[in-house]
Amino acid sequence: MFRKTFLFSLMSLALLLVASMAFAEGVAPAYAGGANESSVKMVIALAAGFGIAIASFGGAIGQAKAIAAGLEGIARNPSAQNKIFIPMIVGLALIESLVIYTLVIAFVLVGKL
Repeated sequence: MFRKTFLFSLMSLALLLVASMAFAEGVAPAYAGGANESSVKMVIALAAGFGIAIASFGGAIGQAKAIAAGLEGIARNPSAQNKIFIPMIVGLALIESLVIYTLVIAFVLVGKL
């Protein structure tokens, strides 16, 4: 229970910090034409970094739960190892592919800088 509460409060704090940065941007003066472009680049860089961090965190949690459930099932019924192990590996590959897709999107975003 403590871990769920801690994770929820940590994610809420991160969301609050990101939202405060989004609303902190003031109106740029007319003579500062490049200020708007640099703030867009900053937001793209932050989005790429946060995207990778969140995807890695979620992928690690998902893989840990999948491995724990698979190993628990194998421990309860060792004769079902072949029926559990192969789908578990396929599931882990699919979870990892989501993290890799996020990495590709982050590279595309950074390429726009």
